[in-house]
Amino acid sequence: MATSVPFDLPAAQLEGKVAFITGASRGLGAGLAARLAEHGVQLGLCARHEPERPRGSEAITRAVDVTDVAHLERFADAVAETLGPIDLWINNAGIIDPMGPLRDLEPDHIQQALAVNIGGVITGTQIFIDRSADAPPSRRALINISSGAASSVYEGWSVYGASKAAVDQLTRVVAAEEPGLVCHSVAPGVVDTPMQTFIREQDAETFPAIDRFVDIHEQGAWNSPAWIADHLLGILAGTLAPGSVVYRVPDEPRT
Repeated sequence: MATSVPFDLPAAQLEGKVAFITGASRGLGAGLAARLAEHGVQLGLCARHEPERPRGSEAITRAVDVTDVAHLERFADAVAETLGPIDLWINNAGIIDPMGPLRDLEPDHIQQALAVNIGGVITGTQIFIDRSADAPPSRRALINISSGAASSVYEGWSVYGASKAAVDQLTRVVAAEEPGLVCHSVAPGVVDTPMQTFIREQDAETFPAIDRFVDIHEQGAWNSPAWIADHLLGILAGTLAPGSVVYRVPDEPRT
């Protein structure tokens, strides 16, 4: 269970809300879905492989590649028609590969990463903006999952870092263009996911900062998905008000 967050999560404002999460089949996305379900949030969950429905949840799941615009649109419509207007849209789908010096990366692999990490976020953002325009007046939040790599220099992460920096700037511009939406690009911190396992399998030539992530693993110094989810729900409820569009979830206290 996550550490208690230092702000209220009013059940009356969260019960029955509808959240849409991409990349929800494993890792952070699956963890977010499970925690949101504990708060009574209804869920639309998609990923390249169909996500499992969290226990006790009211959820619609489907296998959707975020680079398939028409399929993502159809699923968003199915979620809204079945559960109601979407209140919280979380663009979480992302890939870290290819890793290594830019000079060694294959162009096709670079294009695929950009298509998912920034193209999928742009598409999801457009869909949410479009569907929100016709929805009843309500507080609605767009969350684009970013990374500390957007602003920190990690050799071997040129494509990943550049795509996350693009997500940050995209969200800043959308926040200015869409004052009726609450928009944040959220860096969740380091989370124990299959992506982290993949990172630790690299060598120092591919990723010179590998020792930092091995140390985090050995110390168990993670942010739990539940801790991150509660911060996103605080943003939706209005009880957490980040001071800027780009927000880093604070480190979870260790007990």
